[in-house]
Amino acid sequence: MTEFIAYTVTGLFLGAAYAIAASGLVLTYTTTRVFNLAHGATSMVMAYVYWQLHVSAGLPTALAVALVLVLIAPLFGVVLERLVMRGLGDAPVAVSLVVTVGLFVFLVGLAQQFWPADVFRAVPNFFGYAALDVAGVRVGYHHIMTIGVSAAVAIGLYVLLNRTRIGTAMRAAVDNRELLQLFGARADRVSMLSWATGSSLAALAGILLVSYTGLDYYTLTFLVISAFAAAMLGRLSSLPLTYVGAIFLGLLTAYVQGYVRGGPLIQTGLQSSLPTFMLFAILIFVPQVRLRVGQVKGILAAAVPSQRRALSWSVVLVAAVLAVLPFLGPTNQLRLGTGLAYGIVMLSLMLLTGYGGYVSLAQFTFVGVGAAVVAKAGTSSPWALVVAALIAAAVGALVALPVLRLTGLYLALATLAFGLLMDKLVFQADFMFGFGGTLHARRVSLFGWDLSGTGSYVVLMTAVFVLVAVALLALRRGPVGRLLIAQRDSPAACATLGLNQRWFRIAIFSASAAIAGLAGGLLAGLQQTIDATPFATLQSLPLLLVAVVAGVTSVTGTLFGGLLLMLLPVVQATVPSFSGLVFLVIGVGAILLGRDPNGLVNVAFRGVRGLAPRLPLPAPLRPAAPAPPRGAQEPARADVAQEAQVAGHGVA
Repeated sequence: MTEFIAYTVTGLFLGAAYAIAASGLVLTYTTTRVFNLAHGATSMVMAYVYWQLHVSAGLPTALAVALVLVLIAPLFGVVLERLVMRGLGDAPVAVSLVVTVGLFVFLVGLAQQFWPADVFRAVPNFFGYAALDVAGVRVGYHHIMTIGVSAAVAIGLYVLLNRTRIGTAMRAAVDNRELLQLFGARADRVSMLSWATGSSLAALAGILLVSYTGLDYYTLTFLVISAFAAAMLGRLSSLPLTYVGAIFLGLLTAYVQGYVRGGPLIQTGLQSSLPTFMLFAILIFVPQVRLRVGQVKGILAAAVPSQRRALSWSVVLVAAVLAVLPFLGPTNQLRLGTGLAYGIVMLSLMLLTGYGGYVSLAQFTFVGVGAAVVAKAGTSSPWALVVAALIAAAVGALVALPVLRLTGLYLALATLAFGLLMDKLVFQADFMFGFGGTLHARRVSLFGWDLSGTGSYVVLMTAVFVLVAVALLALRRGPVGRLLIAQRDSPAACATLGLNQRWFRIAIFSASAAIAGLAGGLLAGLQQTIDATPFATLQSLPLLLVAVVAGVTSVTGTLFGGLLLMLLPVVQATVPSFSGLVFLVIGVGAILLGRDPNGLVNVAFRGVRGLAPRLPLPAPLRPAAPAPPRGAQEPARADVAQEAQVAGHGVA
């Protein structure tokens, strides 16, 4: 009985902290329509700030807490709303998710830059080791205070939103911002207050949990996955249900950790996956609310090159790789091949996110499936790559099938939960990589050609990148591509016209997963020795952000993004002090460019097209002339041929 009481107290403590974090998440979504995936990262950064003030600077506990909760966190929320989040609630869900993921990466980079991991940091409990005896169990005052503060926060937020004028204004700012302003309220200030309060609640959860979890960039950040599960149980609107869900999850976690015994897979996998299990189950079984995702807005995509132009640039790319390979050493050849593999993964995102408008937060999971299949096959036959792509496609379909009715935010969170479950359970199993294990893969041989050399294998990867890119561009130019863009920009209109979007979504997810699995198989053959670490869900976040920053709607952007993603660990290893700075730059780029998925590459092409009239370029490289108005006389046949030649000018 004593043991049961101890686990119950621990569960109530965890659930209370989860409830505080989830309440802040629900508050910002309810009032601004933005689901903040960086909520846990905010908790983490504010916990580091609290350590800096209390432990490092020696400020009294009460003063340090007051500075963080009353000044620093609210000010951060105000700046965040003003510079990043304003107007994001009216944007498509894919845009808001990318921006908040960019904020997540930015905050992680900020913490790494200011608080390097090579210094041990610890935060003591409130009241030290003082405790109260309850039925023979010592219950710390820190735990009791956390439970009490959580209850006070829940009651206070409920009263704020339902019994006060400012709470009514917060809810009205979402329903009709313009009407609220006509009644004399300042909607911008209402939004700022919501984000300031949400940031303070995230900081409070971080301060209360940091003595339990320790100061770590990712432990505290991903612990707030539990807050996601609780918020979803409350359907992003009900604070009482959110509170109940958080307490239930905290108790379940404590009981499982205390009573469930097993091997390493059970201890590190099942127990740590409970919040993710709950999140996935809630997303599937709880009735989906109609998410307020803002107005329907089309996204101006990058220009699609003609087939002739795409083939021409494909030949140029293969020739460039053949020309540069003799000047690269084995290490740089491996790096180039890795960049090409990442480029192929980004092509899968171009299909899924750039064309389809769906956000996957677990794309590297499919890469890991393809890599494991090729390694387990133990053969140099090219059929191993085909099988890897097919199995990855089947896994993609299995992910999409249970969540057929989910859209937007729910669908993205389902991919996040799936990736975390694969990390903790499947990848650690013996039939995949094993617990902390490695696999050995063979490089394929094609039509009797020896591709065991790194240079020849890189040429193969270049050819695969080109083939996939040309196929996707051909798809985009056809009727299926037009349907993709139509359902991305206006799902309601497509449903009205009779398009079965659910099965269409399964096809998109399967094709995207197949491309990612193919990239994983090629990457396994390139590196020859692999483990599960590079395919963790955490790696999918920089993948998505780099793709968006480079340009997720163009082949050139995916190639540039793949090479950039390959260079990130090189820069971090060469200059360790830049490791946090790299994440800062990626996060800022995603925040700035998240609303424009065409990215830096398209910006560069627009600049070249703007300078083209002033440069002595040959006619094929000049931008196409504007189309004549409807009803104007058609140009002569020679001019028609010339215009057809330059019509494909755009981002290849």
